[in-house]
Amino acid sequence: MMLEYVPADKIRLDPGGIKIYDSDFDMHSCRIGENQITSIAIYWDPSSGRKNADSSVCALVYRDDKAKRVFIHDILYMVVPDEIDYPLSYQCNLVLDFVRRHHGRCISVETNGIGGALPEIMRAGIAHEQTGIQIRPINNSRHKQDRILDAIEPLLSTGRLYAHRRITQTPLMSEMLAWSPTGNSEHDDGLDAVAGAISAQPIVLRPIGRGLYTANTKFNI
Repeated sequence: MMLEYVPADKIRLDPGGIKIYDSDFDMHSCRIGENQITSIAIYWDPSSGRKNADSSVCALVYRDDKAKRVFIHDILYMVVPDEIDYPLSYQCNLVLDFVRRHHGRCISVETNGIGGALPEIMRAGIAHEQTGIQIRPINNSRHKQDRILDAIEPLLSTGRLYAHRRITQTPLMSEMLAWSPTGNSEHDDGLDAVAGAISAQPIVLRPIGRGLYTANTKFNI
């Protein structure tokens, strides 16, 4: 069989390979529809968040580790208004709200460059609110293009990458269409956040059941 050479700069991450779903995550059964979920990972690829700058993006993925499937369930693209004086603190609050909304217990934060100060800012907010969210600093030394390709392409090519329908309304799909492994992509911050979440050490999830227990207070002393 003769294989036709395709230049590296013509390779694309085709969003058509993603399987779209509408179901929410059921924390009682640990399912998305009929899919049994075994773990979760949340990853923040930060930037200044200002207009016309790189995107600051936080991505959440669920995993079915038995079937090796990944579900991009939600993604947060942040833009900091011009009138905000403390853009990092502002973003930390948004990200922690995102984590709490999904009942997350841990988030990985890329600490290269501007992200170096974020873990301490977030820990201060967590301590003030007395919430038990764990912060994992991540320092990446590999090229972004390699991280994205190695994390996402194998899932796409084998039909194991899923995404909630809300993801189709975000810039992620256009990022995939325009992406190039040669580093010529203008926007790829959402892809970097998703790749980080796919590669991050996940937190194991277990069904908690639907039964409610009540105390019997009708007794004699």
